[in-house]
Amino acid sequence: MTVETLRKPDFTGYATRFDRVCSDGRTIKHGAFLHQDKTQVQLVWQHQHDNPENVLGHAFLYHREDGVYTEAFFNDTARAQHAKQ
Repeated sequence: MTVETLRKPDFTGYATRFDRVCSDGRTIKHGAFLHQDKTQVQLVWQHQHDNPENVLGHAFLYHREDGVYTEAFFNDTARAQHAKQ
């Protein structure tokens, strides 16, 4: 049993829906993240991977027929807690 199974996610919802234009202008096709089903990834502010301070925590990805669902957990940094609020 992992810590995350004991801790409630800070938020849940779709990370992306298939065949829709995302906020960054990209269209994610069905199955694009199938290889990451049930994996943990970094939770990053607005796709900005260029600054380590933009890492706000982590998320678990779950492939569904209509998109990628996530359970997200904020870290204890000031930026993450501000985003959480």
